Amino acid sequence: MAHKGEFLAGINKKDPEGINNDGGKPYRVLIIDDSSAMRRLLSQIFKSEAFDVVGEGSNGEEAISKYKELKPDIITLDIHMPVMDGMTALQKILDFDSSARIVMLTSDQEQQNVLNAISMGAKDYIIKPPERAVVLQKIKKSLQ
Repeated sequence: MAHKGEFLAGINKKDPEGINNDGGKPYRVLIIDDSSAMRRLLSQIFKSEAFDVVGEGSNGEEAISKYKELKPDIITLDIHMPVMDGMTALQKILDFDSSARIVMLTSDQEQQNVLNAISMGAKDYIIKPPERAVVLQKIKKSLQ
């Protein structure tokens, strides 16, 4: 017979959000944001749930080249960045791979940018500063 502590430990265990239920491997994530603090925050959120953060970048050009090189399962992509913005990178990545899963990040409260990104093919969006639970929920939904 199990002790009360063992029983409760079993109830509270859950699989990490970052593990693919089909193959048991971590989902591979690429984080693109011009803010190093935002990249660090997102990386910590993902790693805490066993996602594999395969790369990071700070502009749209890096997003495109790293997507082609690393072939992640999902990308977080900031809308406003130097060199090349996220909307342009979104279009170019989707032109390269129409099945790419991209979740946009924006500090904008402008709904038009978000609506444009969704209509172009982004799976979802996250408003900055991101809340951990919201990030995980939207990423998991976008991976389905």
